[in-house]
Amino acid sequence: MRLRWFSVTRLTNRLREPGGIGEVARVAAPLAVGTLSLTLMQFCDRLFLSWHSDAAIRAALPAGILSFTMMSGFLGLVAYGGTFVAHAHGAGDRPLCTRATSHAVVLAVALWPVLLMARSLGHAILARSDHGADVLRLEVGYFDILMAGGLGPLLSHALAGFFSGRGDTRTVMWAHVTGNLLNIALDWALIFGRLGLPALGIRGAAIATVLSGFVPAAMLAARFISEVQRREFGPLHALRVDPHLLARLLRFGLPAGAHMWLDLTSFTFFVLLTGRFGAAEHAASNIALAINSLAFMPTLAVGQAATIVVGQHQGRGRPDLARRAGWSALVLAVVYMGTVALTYVLAPDFYIALFTDRGPGAAPHAEIAPIARRLLGMLAIWSTGDAADLAIAGALKGAGDTRFVMAFSLIMAYGVFVGGLVAIVGWLGGGLYAVWGWCCVYILAMGAGYIMRFVGGRWAAIRLLPPSGDMRAVGQAPR
Repeated sequence: MRLRWFSVTRLTNRLREPGGIGEVARVAAPLAVGTLSLTLMQFCDRLFLSWHSDAAIRAALPAGILSFTMMSGFLGLVAYGGTFVAHAHGAGDRPLCTRATSHAVVLAVALWPVLLMARSLGHAILARSDHGADVLRLEVGYFDILMAGGLGPLLSHALAGFFSGRGDTRTVMWAHVTGNLLNIALDWALIFGRLGLPALGIRGAAIATVLSGFVPAAMLAARFISEVQRREFGPLHALRVDPHLLARLLRFGLPAGAHMWLDLTSFTFFVLLTGRFGAAEHAASNIALAINSLAFMPTLAVGQAATIVVGQHQGRGRPDLARRAGWSALVLAVVYMGTVALTYVLAPDFYIALFTDRGPGAAPHAEIAPIARRLLGMLAIWSTGDAADLAIAGALKGAGDTRFVMAFSLIMAYGVFVGGLVAIVGWLGGGLYAVWGWCCVYILAMGAGYIMRFVGGRWAAIRLLPPSGDMRAVGQAPR
């Protein structure tokens, strides 16, 4: 039997052909560098906080995830402007690239006050998490500062689409790397009181995140104005709000944002639930999830690349190349996830030691390490499903199949995942390992479901942009 998949010729073709591994990797590589810098920033943030106190690391992850979760739907909505840019770029419609981005920026500014009003809801969620009065106080302070600074991430997500949608992911990379490196420096200074700044602990970490979050937005805004003027993507004075384009962006972008929100809210419920099993279990779970960001964030970049490349080929009217790009993204994601997962199994203590026994009040290694080792083993199992989830869901969103992605996420996230967690803890009396095991089942099932949808091919008939003759519907005035 001839194993054609493993032949050298087939592999070479996959690297060179349109929609192949090479094209997806070229788009994904700068995004991966940007997400790795974000991973490094988050890793250092949590590392510094674990050195500061056990209560700080216990508070930072739940409050940080909750704040990002409450922003996530809005971030997914404004970021979907980049998918419109990808389709417009593939179709050769340069002015629409500008107009889609400007409408995403308008949405970002309009949504920021909603984030500010949502802080009271976050307080109620944290209060019901039963993490203890000392941890709750730190959680609320950290959460409030991050939510107040939400405009920076909203603007950077909206503006990044103009560049990433056209395949210029290096510009996005440099903007985010700059912001994330600044965040690390500010973290060190504001948590511990260095460089003449006050020692603010967990509040300092939140302030550092907010200040550095506006750096990518400023850099991308300056480049956007320059690109529009220099390359004639559309005059800035013509960037008025067009209800037709705005309605189309909302039609496809709202389900994309809802998918992101559903995934994260259900996972936030899982994270908050782990705080009920004891201090050692809570700390071990948070540490394991922090370590997992090493695999998750770069794989997220592969999913973003799948959205871009699939969108460009769909815009060109080539669903065959879009299909190839989706499978190429899956291969890249599985290879990376699998490689990192091996280190969880072979060298768990290397990771765990970074977070434990680092100072007064820090997490004790002897108590936490046995629990964290088992959790890292579970992370290695769910990595395959996570790879399919991120890569293929990204491809489906790039094709415009956002309604299916939203509906499937709703069923799986709440009907299966959250429903199962409630049953395991509330009815069966399960503990930390039981809920982590159920998380493995859920992620693997999600990945399988997205693959089945992609194989079915219904996404290939979706047209994100209207027919070329309908100029008003794409946001341009009729001639």
